[in-house]
Amino acid sequence: MLKCGLLGKKLGHSYSPQIHELLADYEYLLYERAPEEVEDFIKNGDWDGLNVTIPYKKDAYRLCDEVSEIAKDMGSVNTLVRRPDGTIFGDNTDVYGFEQMVRVSGIDVAGKKTLVFGNGGAAQAVLKALHRLGAETLVISRSGENNYENLLPQHADAEILVNTTPVGMYPETGMSVIDLRDFPNVKGVLDIIYNPARTALLLQAEELGIPNMNGLLMLVAQAKKACERFTNEPVPDINTIRVTNQLAKDMGNIILIGMPGSGKTTIAKMLREKTGRPLVDADEELVKNAGMTIPEIFADFGEETFRMMETETLARIGMKSGEIMSTGGGCVTRPMNYPLLHQNGVIICIERDLSKLARDGRPLSQNSDLTKMYETRKPMYERFADHVIDNNGTPEETVAKILEIL
Repeated sequence: MLKCGLLGKKLGHSYSPQIHELLADYEYLLYERAPEEVEDFIKNGDWDGLNVTIPYKKDAYRLCDEVSEIAKDMGSVNTLVRRPDGTIFGDNTDVYGFEQMVRVSGIDVAGKKTLVFGNGGAAQAVLKALHRLGAETLVISRSGENNYENLLPQHADAEILVNTTPVGMYPETGMSVIDLRDFPNVKGVLDIIYNPARTALLLQAEELGIPNMNGLLMLVAQAKKACERFTNEPVPDINTIRVTNQLAKDMGNIILIGMPGSGKTTIAKMLREKTGRPLVDADEELVKNAGMTIPEIFADFGEETFRMMETETLARIGMKSGEIMSTGGGCVTRPMNYPLLHQNGVIICIERDLSKLARDGRPLSQNSDLTKMYETRKPMYERFADHVIDNNGTPEETVAKILEIL
């Protein structure tokens, strides 16, 4: 069996092993190496194929016996293959990865004024791909000729925007390099970040109805091309879509919203049993951090303070991946909570007849007209929800409906 893997300085949690396991049958390990260990590992390590990530792409290029034409143009490699004669061949599959991302997004970049934010290694691969696709590119960086200080108004006519910076990436979510409202002609937004699934930039594009895409498919596509290098066998293009969809499903959160007492906690626990995903209850997290029960918070500080604490809780848990989240019934009353939940998940509203709603331990439910509360919140639930599920049958039936949607 081939021995393959990812070489880097600090790899943390990487999706590469999962991706390559879905693409082909070979061993794929993570190799964290200090700078002084890299040359010996590349030359003498026990490997057949390697992906290389920052900061070692230029070091790897220098140690190759032969490189592809694209790698030669880039001056860096992210894929190494040890040939039968012991020589090392290098390629750069990031260019292919971004080309595939553009094609699958359906965003036409040919002849379009395209702003690329960032000038690091990822930007170089993106620029190469955009040139091959016929885009008219301009790099925007902190200290370059075109920077964030002189960006407007001369470049407000840009039609395509591409983010290659880490701005908005986990765990520093919620930030964006620009405000899309400054670019009235934009026809497409591409962000090579894939965690969270929707950066603040992509959330705004979605809100404004602008076609957009994150970088998950680019990650998978470059891995697919590397897999072909490792095995010297073609991998069908459809596998890129299949693996991307599988990864997106695994990484996405399942978020439950709905009226207090509608059964969110029960459904969430059953989903945990069915899927094996971690479960986080927003109210339980809030209580744990506050050191007080929710009725005590309402009694001592009032609803407004509780809502602020709830938003802080959602900001912490909403950036996580691959979890089940049960939320408080009133989280939809603050619009700012929507991007915190939507950035990384599918939001499912649990509907239940008002007469069946549980009221114990719920201050607002005990002291409010539930019909009036529901009428007020119904449009809020609809704005937040990707799907609405009826929970007037058994919990098992509700869970089955959710799993069918997913």
